[in-house]
Amino acid sequence: MGWCCLPTRANKQENPYSNSIGGIYSEKNIRLFSYAELRSATDNFNRTNKVGRGGFGIVYKGTIRNGREVAVKVLSAESRQGIREFLTEIDVISNVKHPNLVELIGCCVEGSNRILVYEYLKNSSLDRALLGSNSEPADFTWSIRSAICLGVAQGLAYLHEEIASPIVHRDIKASNILLDKNYIPKIGDFGLAKLFPDNVTHISTRVAGTTGYLAPEYAWHGQLTKKADIYSFGVLVLEIVSGTSSSRSILTDDKILLEKTWELYEAKKLKELIDHAMGEYPEEEVIRYIKVALFCIQAAAARRPSMPQVVTMLSKPIRINERELTAPGYIQEYKSNESKASTSSHSRSKNTASEDSNMFSTVIPPTVTEMSPR
Repeated sequence: MGWCCLPTRANKQENPYSNSIGGIYSEKNIRLFSYAELRSATDNFNRTNKVGRGGFGIVYKGTIRNGREVAVKVLSAESRQGIREFLTEIDVISNVKHPNLVELIGCCVEGSNRILVYEYLKNSSLDRALLGSNSEPADFTWSIRSAICLGVAQGLAYLHEEIASPIVHRDIKASNILLDKNYIPKIGDFGLAKLFPDNVTHISTRVAGTTGYLAPEYAWHGQLTKKADIYSFGVLVLEIVSGTSSSRSILTDDKILLEKTWELYEAKKLKELIDHAMGEYPEEEVIRYIKVALFCIQAAAARRPSMPQVVTMLSKPIRINERELTAPGYIQEYKSNESKASTSSHSRSKNTASEDSNMFSTVIPPTVTEMSPR
């Protein structure tokens, strides 16, 4: 059962992870599993144990020798997640601990195999449990949905503001939010995460993430800030409140969820967005959550609140200064062959700048979160 070492037969060509993994293992006490142990834990990676599939590979449910249930993420040989992303995920998540972050137990790096082992979460991912075709929305009461929103916000606030080297996740979306047996949310999949030093305003990097959750200024210019995560979080909140996938909403009426939400906001009909499958709900509180989401998805990154401010706005019955709310920005990839960012055609006068202007400028004073208690 013990803590295994890397296979002695693997040479450098067979195992390009040896030096890097060895350093992380010795520094952070990461458990290294043998391939044979994980194969046994998952019944030879039996398809009946398959619990998820993503762009980087397949996730299986398994039981290791001490009887603990685990989620085994097997990265495909053709995976877009290369060595760097694999090492990033290990390094980042092994260095942070929070109730709303998935716990990394260990990994396997034998030969060409790249496998990550996480805690197993009974209720799968949010996109399957709430947004999937076989989901049961009625099981998600407002109490559960609001707790999921707040838990994810607290996890992001921890990553952004409460650790020595802030982390930008870069891929906040429903499939990366996992739910335990009590529906407590945990942020997973840190393969795209970036360390974000406090002394820089942004990082220029290749664009990575998921269409529908990408902040326009990041998708356009590759300039990454914490506000990219905040934008993705705003999209996620709208999905949770509406019970609608942002991608599937495109197929129904040729309007993405963000565009539809803004139109309902301007028409003062936000109640129409709420998923009535969840039964009774406190209307005023749910509407507040939608408005917080709208602050998060504003076109100008600097107008979006910080995650600690989001936590405050979600957790306390405060009035939000809607005079500072401006139209959302989004990528209209589904309407043309070339992706382009846009704001609502019904946006207020302060948002009437043409696309030739820097509509995603980050020099606008961050006044969005002026709040006053009831």
